[in-house]
Amino acid sequence: MSGFRTTVCEQPTQQGQGRVVLADPRGFCAGVDRAIQTVQTILDADNPHQGLPPVYVRRQIVHNRHVVEDLSQRGAVFVDELDQIPERAVRAGVPVVFSAHGIAPSVVKEAQRRGMRVVDASCPLVSKVHREVQRFVRDGYSIIYIGHRGHDEAVGVMGEAPDRVHLVEHEADIDALSFGPDTPLVMLTQTTLSLDETADLATALRLRFPWIEEPPGSDICYATQNRQQAVKMVAGQADCMIVVGSANSSNSVRLVEVARQALEVRFPGQGGQRAHRVDDAGELDPAWLQGMDSVGLTSGASVPEHLVQAVLETLASRGFTQVTRARAVEEHMHFVLPAALRSARVSRKVGQATGLTNSSVSG
Repeated sequence: MSGFRTTVCEQPTQQGQGRVVLADPRGFCAGVDRAIQTVQTILDADNPHQGLPPVYVRRQIVHNRHVVEDLSQRGAVFVDELDQIPERAVRAGVPVVFSAHGIAPSVVKEAQRRGMRVVDASCPLVSKVHREVQRFVRDGYSIIYIGHRGHDEAVGVMGEAPDRVHLVEHEADIDALSFGPDTPLVMLTQTTLSLDETADLATALRLRFPWIEEPPGSDICYATQNRQQAVKMVAGQADCMIVVGSANSSNSVRLVEVARQALEVRFPGQGGQRAHRVDDAGELDPAWLQGMDSVGLTSGASVPEHLVQAVLETLASRGFTQVTRARAVEEHMHFVLPAALRSARVSRKVGQATGLTNSSVSG
């Protein structure tokens, strides 16, 4: 990823034609791309498991229903928990993919106990937070984790040490904590949160526990930061904003919040009415566009670009035919596939040539 730079490519808006300001970067981040490619690589390989699915995936591989539906149509079977995978499939060596959001050690142990062939598609940036938890627990710290209760990523991180990781979602959660200066404390963060939201909670934690420590670098991922910065830029040029993303996508929901806050500055009292989330073009409400001359458009980190293009087409059909782009930063991040799958691109024999063995968990 390069350093931050701001560029805006403008085109003149003709009279009577609305304008769309398209955020850049938007859509897939490196971790999401890696996770989806992991499942696709297995699906593209020859399936030696007669009468069984080519792959099981624990939870949604990424938080986007269109991605999950597309992979399901290709044969991937999604389960909530490992006990939904039949023993016959385990014995046959059908691969089991863990989602991009990270997993608790208890899930890993269950997979090992059953002898499953596992491919871990956890985002490397989420895995970094897991390693931080392990290190700080080993060094005697209690951990205050800023995150959203029930989110798959938060569940996985807290599962590393349930008795030592304390989740904070609101300032009221901070008030409920009780630690003395003799307790070493460190602050960690869910990777998909809003920078502003995290800053407020971090400030409150420092006031309550002045001795609390932080890792040398932010836990909020590069893609989350870049997309939020692009939204702020676009919101400074558009009358309203559309964020493409699913309701259970934390980073997509945060983009809507960032957009509302930025629009509130320009349109006091109206920020909440001028930023909207849609799963796809079919959810676009024409009423949102009434009286608007320009529309900002972006998408969450788990959203395929074709969904954005479909929204652009719908906006064009409603008179928003001029497209300009606002670029906040250029992204060059790339994560390689999990080690167990890299040879599968050549061999196309996932169950044999990947090197997967029973009870293996590969990152």
